Parts: sequence; structure tokens; C-alpha cells
Amino acid sequence: MSDVGLIDELSHDIATARATYDRLDAYYNGEHRLEALGLALPPELRKLRTVINWPRLVVDSLEERLDVEGFRAGESTELPDRLWQWWQVNRLDVEASLAHTEALVQGVAYIAVGVNEDDRDVPLFTVESSHAMTAKVNARTRRVESALRLYDFDDSGQAKAATLYLPDRTTYFELRSGRWVETQTVRHRLGVVPVVPVLNRARLRDRKGRSEMADVIPLTDAACRTLTNLQGAQEFLAIPQRYVLGASQEDFVGPDGKPKTQWEAYIGRFIAITNERAQIGQVAAADLRNFTQTVDSYARMVAGITGLPPHYLGFSSENPASADAIRSSESRLVKRAERRATAFGDAWEEAMRIGLLLIDKR
Repeated sequence: MSDVGLIDELSHDIATARATYDRLDAYYNGEHRLEALGLALPPELRKLRTVINWPRLVVDSLEERLDVEGFRAGESTELPDRLWQWWQVNRLDVEASLAHTEALVQGVAYIAVGVNEDDRDVPLFTVESSHAMTAKVNARTRRVESALRLYDFDDSGQAKAATLYLPDRTTYFELRSGRWVETQTVRHRLGVVPVVPVLNRARLRDRKGRSEMADVIPLTDAACRTLTNLQGAQEFLAIPQRYVLGASQEDFVGPDGKPKTQWEAYIGRFIAITNERAQIGQVAAADLRNFTQTVDSYARMVAGITGLPPHYLGFSSENPASADAIRSSESRLVKRAERRATAFGDAWEEAMRIGLLLIDKR
């Protein structure tokens, strides 16, 4: 397949997945708003829509435990020190955290290895989002066969430049008059593509990764809908409501001769009415605990699915838990973090191997 054909194929993969990635970003950022709010909520109250950001809690609770602290290479101390120097020069203490968050949110992130123009003895490591990068992986060897990064997007979302990564070279393209035109080729002859996917929750049948938020999104939608309905109920039912029988409009005229506003009537500013035939009564406020209890049920489901400790979701008791109880409640979360550390650590190991090839093979 030609380079242009490969660009078209890989860019199509990015475009196809973009809607899914945008939706996951909206959930993580707490920007997603439910469209279907149910029949109980009138359109006038849609401004009360509420978002509860459990997806970010699930992601950040894991990411906070995924810090790369160093490298080991048998009994050698020189090589780990060298790799750690590369790590610091590339500011990967910060960038690695971004890659881990992206992988947990989208299911995959990417590490690209290239030449550092400022220091030829240190490779350049950059982390890339799945919004603009994708890789084609061989199903048998699990090696990346090719990768594409799109950048320089215009207002319509069309990329004006692209970088194609192959085992023997890296080629740069620009979009001119609707066609991809090669502008530069760097022949690194590494024998491997200098791009490493950082996969989250990969499976044998799904090597593209899966978002850590996938299991909690339906429960988040349900909780958001319940809280939105709660706010609607608060507007009408949270305080006792007064009613008047047998009164006329003239009974609600102020001292200035003007009728009282609907707002004054709404907050119950009438205490007495001179009309002897009028009857004033009161309807008790509704008990809204059914809404809060429903949200608590959803929160417990989230805790059970994700392994988050109950106190992460706001559950607490009057008697503080002991240190052993706290550690026990976090055991599943710790184990999940260890699993992610193994998968993400393997990606960083592979990136460092490619960096060694790039520097030592010159």
C-alpha cells in the first residue's frame, strides 16, 4: 500500500472513533448533559440539569497511584541512571501522568520516540492523544506496523499536516489542494515503528483498549437524571404550599390598589384575607428522600463495580474507621492500580528500548 493510501486508511480510523472519544472527554470533564430527561421534567426546568462526575473520580483515583519511579536493568546502575536522565530531560514526570489519564479515559494513548534537536544524545519522547494519533498493530506479533499522527487542524477539524511512522523511516506530509504531499523523510532504519500504544483494559479480542469509565457511565446517567428530577421537585414540593378556596382576584390587591405579583403569591405573603367565605389551607412539603436514597443506591453500585472505597463516594459513619479497615476497603483499588502499572510500565519499557536503538545505532 502506498504512503498516501496508508494515511487515508489510518486517518479514517481516527475520524471514525472521534465521536466516541469526544463523548468520553465530555464525561470526564463533567460537561455531558443528558438529552432525554423524562416526561416528569418540563422544558422550562432544563437549566436545572445536574452532572455528578463519577467518571473523573474513577479515573483520577487510579491515575494518582501510577507514578513511574525509576528503571531497573539487572545489576547495572549506569543504564537506569541514563534512562532516568532521559526521563527528566523530557519532563516525563508531568507528561507521563497526562498519558496515563488519556489511556484511562479513552482506552489508549501513544508514546512517540524521535530525535531531539536540542540534544542529540537524548531521544525525544512525546505523549500523544488518540484524538490525533492511531497505530496499526500486527495481531500475531503485537508489534506496531505503522502509525499516523495528524496535526495543524483548521476550524472545521481537518488536519493540514501528518506524520507517518514506519519501521524504516518517518515521513512528513502536508495537505495541499486536497492531496497529501510529502515534505520530508527521515530514514532511521530502526526496524521498529517508534510509536508505542499505552493500552488500558486490553483483551485478547480487543487490542485497542477500553475506557475505565465505561462501566460507570450508565450509572452516572441514572444518577444525573435522578438529581435533575430532585431539583425540579425542590422547586415545587420542597416547602409547604398554601391554597385559598372561595377567594377572588380582588382579595389579592395591595394597599396601593395594585394586584400582587405571582412571585409574592408564590412565596406565601398573604397571611389574612378579609373575605369571610375564603378558606385557607396548607399542603405539607413532600418527602424527597426517595431521590437521595436512589442516588445512594447508584453510588453503592459504582463502588461495587469499580472497587472504590465507600468513603470516596461520600459514605461515612459517626465512628471513624480504623486504619486496618481503611486499608482493607482500598485493597481492590490497589490491585487494580497494580494491574494498570504493569500494563503502562511495559509501554514505557518499550519506549526506552526504542530510545536506546535510536541513540546507540547512529
